[in-house]
Amino acid sequence: MPETTAPVTARPTATPSEDVAELRRIAVQLAETAAAHVRSRRPEVFGPEGARDGAVHTKGHPTDPVTIVDTESEDLIRRLLAEVRPGDPILGEEGGGGSLAGGDRDAVHWVVDPIDGTVNFLYGIPGYAISVAAVRDGQPIAGAVVDVARAATYSAALRMGATKVTGDGTVEHLRCTPVRSASMALVATGFAYGKHRRARQAELVAQILPEIRDIRRLGAAALDLCFVAEGRIDAYYEHGLNAWDWAAGALIAAEAGAQLRLPAAISPGVAGELVVAAAPGVANELIELLERVGATDAIPDA
Repeated sequence: MPETTAPVTARPTATPSEDVAELRRIAVQLAETAAAHVRSRRPEVFGPEGARDGAVHTKGHPTDPVTIVDTESEDLIRRLLAEVRPGDPILGEEGGGGSLAGGDRDAVHWVVDPIDGTVNFLYGIPGYAISVAAVRDGQPIAGAVVDVARAATYSAALRMGATKVTGDGTVEHLRCTPVRSASMALVATGFAYGKHRRARQAELVAQILPEIRDIRRLGAAALDLCFVAEGRIDAYYEHGLNAWDWAAGALIAAEAGAQLRLPAAISPGVAGELVVAAAPGVANELIELLERVGATDAIPDA
């Protein structure tokens, strides 16, 4: 597996405030390294004649794919983390790993989504990302999300703000939109792979859509959360996410001023709990709307 950027490097032990900044730096390097690998591998694996034999498999549902590049990306992140943070537990979408429950409350766990938006990646739709978060005592404290196709890096550290850095080095400090009315809110959501949950999600959209500006379905939760932070959308909600889907993006959104409603980090996606991130001017009104239509209830994966 080819290296695509400089290796991740460790630095001496830091003070608490410097600690989260260092974890953010590591998350950025890991996510950018994996993104460069994914970017280079896509044309090799998905050429003009389609996917190579054995390049795509399915997981719990026939429509839920995992590609060889997902696995390579996670393996790369795990190997680099073992070099720079030996002993830190790692929870990854494809490789599983350390539980976020119990244990040393001061320990840093890494939560990794090697390609968020795999269906977009499979089809060549520019909406997939690498997500890496450092979590302590069940709370994200540093994280990075790289929009692979656009070569844009979103990152944040607890109480240190959120930024977006583009390929030309431009740095943007992220803030949510100033929207004040849910009726004018552009809201993103996502849909599950299982038929039962998907049908209920469709029912909810039908009730929510008349009350807001419009709905968007982007297909990558980590990017949805970053887009709330950036002001590309006003709010986002979805049922049934796992910690690797939201850990880094939720921190980025929160540091940009969003108000969030999150499940416990240990809650599995099959439980179907709700994730919400919204610009502060519409958060309360949007939550009230979601409660009114029953969207705040979990939708277990039947």
